[in-house]
Amino acid sequence: MKKDRLVTIRSNRYGLDIELDPETEFAELLEILAGKFRDSARFFKDASMALSFSGRDLDRTEESRILDVISANSQIEVLCIIERNDKNEPMYKSVVEQTLSDMQKQEGEFYRGTLESRQALETESSIVILGDVEPGARVVAAGNIVVMGALYGSAHAGAAGDRNAFIAALAMQPKRLCIGDVEAKRQIICQESLSIKGPKIAVVDGSRIYLDPLVY
Repeated sequence: MKKDRLVTIRSNRYGLDIELDPETEFAELLEILAGKFRDSARFFKDASMALSFSGRDLDRTEESRILDVISANSQIEVLCIIERNDKNEPMYKSVVEQTLSDMQKQEGEFYRGTLESRQALETESSIVILGDVEPGARVVAAGNIVVMGALYGSAHAGAAGDRNAFIAALAMQPKRLCIGDVEAKRQIICQESLSIKGPKIAVVDGSRIYLDPLVY
């Protein structure tokens, strides 16, 4: 196989997918990757985007080395790494597209990792969490909250009083849920959550919070 086929970079609406040959030595792949990003540096300029990887499984150290190569050979700002998952990928794409748009307006950000018990995350914008919000953890955002995992802790979207904000998650059994100045009754949210399969979105309608299936 020709060397340039060992690494394939594909652009899509939410960023780049980097396909790596599963049999080639990782160090060789890094060299090829460096060359490809050097050659395309003018094309990408100072773009901000998300990355996903395919072709082989990578650990955190290998992902970090790839990010170092991209940083050294281009002006790309990598916002986050999206873990590929055929079931959840459509939701990832939809949410990342929207959040990238928000970030261009200085209105959104990413957090990569799981929020564990007693951890708190507060932001003056919208937030996409690439992980879970565990029981005892808390998220407060002036804009929307999207959890690309399970929401079991507390979440408060539209914290400045915006009832038009929303909270979305792949799984949702929160301890506390607020949007604007409206707080959901935990028992009702739990009942609604159990009746809805798949990703869910919480919105305000009138004076209460409702859960709906997240259609993407």
